[in-house]
Amino acid sequence: MDLRQIRYFVAVANARSFTRAAERLHIAQPPLSRQIQLLENELGVRLLQRDSRPLQITEAGRVFYEQALQVLHRVEQMKAATIQVGLGQRQRLSIGFVASTLYGELPMLTRKLRHAYPDIDFQLLELTTMQQIAALKTGRIDIGFGRVKSNDRSVSRIVLREERLVLAIPPGCELARETGPVALDAIRQHQLIVYPKEPRPSFADQVLSLLHDKGIHPAQVHEVRELQAALGLVASEVGVCLIPAAARFRNDLAYRLIDDDHATSPVILSHRMNDSSWYIDAVTRLIDELYAEHPPWLDPAHDLIGDAASQE
Repeated sequence: MDLRQIRYFVAVANARSFTRAAERLHIAQPPLSRQIQLLENELGVRLLQRDSRPLQITEAGRVFYEQALQVLHRVEQMKAATIQVGLGQRQRLSIGFVASTLYGELPMLTRKLRHAYPDIDFQLLELTTMQQIAALKTGRIDIGFGRVKSNDRSVSRIVLREERLVLAIPPGCELARETGPVALDAIRQHQLIVYPKEPRPSFADQVLSLLHDKGIHPAQVHEVRELQAALGLVASEVGVCLIPAAARFRNDLAYRLIDDDHATSPVILSHRMNDSSWYIDAVTRLIDELYAEHPPWLDPAHDLIGDAASQE
C-alpha cells in the first residue's frame, strides 16, 4: 500500500465514479481501477460495490476512507511543518468555535495558549459545530469548540462541561419582574427565538428538543442566524430566547436561570480521531488549569440577580 493508492481511493470514494475520479486525477481509468483492485487484494476486503450506480462504499471501505483522510492530512501537515521550519516560518494552529464560547472559555484559553506557545500563530474561525466537523476532516482547522454532539467516526469529541441555560427576557416582560429561577413551562406563552437558523442540526435543535421532551410548545418559534441577532430581537421585545449562561453579554436584558438541572448545553472539544499532535494535550491541560481557577462564568448564577435588578 502506498500514498498514491490511498489518494486514488479517496478520489473514487468522493466522486462515486471511476470515470469522474480519473478525470479529476488526470489519469486514464484502467490504471486507476487496477490500483484500487491491488489495494483491495492487499487488504483482503472489498472497499467498493462496483455493481451499483453510483458506486457505493462498503462498510470496510467507509472505515478505510475515514482513516485515509487522516493519513493524507497528516502527510500534508508534515510537509507544511517541514517547509515552515526550513523557511523560518511560524507554525499555525487553527481553532474553530461557535460564538457562545467567546463568552466562556475561549478568550482565556487563547491567552494561555499564546503565553505558553509564543512561537505559534493562532487562527480563530467562527464556524457552527457541523461546519467544524467538515473543516476538521479537510484540515482547515485543527481543533473545534462546539455544542452539538456528532456521530462522525472520523472526529473525536470531549465534552468539557455542561453549561446551564438561562432565559433572556425583554425588561418590560412580566417574566422580568422576578429574579429567581424560572420554569421551562413559562416559555409556553411567548414567542421563542432560536439560533442558528442553519446549518442544522444546531443549538436551535437542542433547545427545541429539550422543550419537546417536556411537552412544551411555544406560541411561535422565530429562527435567526446568530446569537447576536437573537438577543437583539429579545431587546426589541419580539420574544424570549434560551441561551448558555455565559452568553449574557447584553446589559439591557433580564436573565433568569432555567429551573431544571437538565436544561444544559455541552461545550465540546473536537479533533480528528487518532490525532496525537502536541496541541491536543496542550489544549486539554490548559483547559483543566482554566477550570481550576473557577472563573465567574463557570457559575451559572453569577450576576443573574444583578442583571435583572439593573432593569428595574
